[in-house]
Amino acid sequence: MKIVPLSAFSDNYIWILIEGNRCVVVDPGESAPVEDFLAEYGLTLDAILITHHHADHIGGLPALARRYAPRVIGPDDPRIPGLSQSVGDQDRITLELGQRTLHFEVFAVPGHTLSHIAYFGEGLLLCGDTLFSAGCGRLFEGSPAQMHASLKRLGALPDDTQVCCAHEYTLSNLRFAQTVEPDNPAIVERIAQCKALRAAGAPTLPSSIALEHQTNPFLRCAESVVQASAAKHARRVSTDEVETFAILREWKNVF
Repeated sequence: MKIVPLSAFSDNYIWILIEGNRCVVVDPGESAPVEDFLAEYGLTLDAILITHHHADHIGGLPALARRYAPRVIGPDDPRIPGLSQSVGDQDRITLELGQRTLHFEVFAVPGHTLSHIAYFGEGLLLCGDTLFSAGCGRLFEGSPAQMHASLKRLGALPDDTQVCCAHEYTLSNLRFAQTVEPDNPAIVERIAQCKALRAAGAPTLPSSIALEHQTNPFLRCAESVVQASAAKHARRVSTDEVETFAILREWKNVF
């Protein structure tokens, strides 16, 4: 199976999973890039997976649903139009894609939004705006405790899981990560790799769970160096993971 991060807007990725001439689209914020891609490669759209209700993830959904009549799967949220199947935590979905059957488990990952979900299967994590490469989503609806728990859950997935997040934020996230951990060599190495990729016009994604554990401060809230950096920034002692996460997220909001 081939996976393609299709660019949309200024920094979104619409992930496309391709097997033969059939495909699944994830979080189509725009319809035109998807329609052009399907036409260029002669693909049939079988299904659309939605992680959450924000416009840059569902804006293209009505047009694609009208034109291709795919199966549309997403969280049970009235803000998402046209779902043919609502799913929630620990649900399992099966997608027939040409000669291949895909299996995904659904995780509830509140934080960025309360109804946000992620899909895990086939070695992939389709995580929308919950986990980013070297970062995480802003807390628009959920609490720091909810987002921290969601990230811990995703971080417990196998190290080789490919992290397919929805934005090209990696370099800006890494700059923050390096501020939190200036002596982390994995961050320095990752910055160099990502600068080379972007200079070549290539995406920095997918990442991996292993790489995120090495370079993502929001998955490293139990590390003493991260806790010390957060405490120094907030000017208070912090040895609690959730408090450390909350400090880091507030810090990143204004970084």
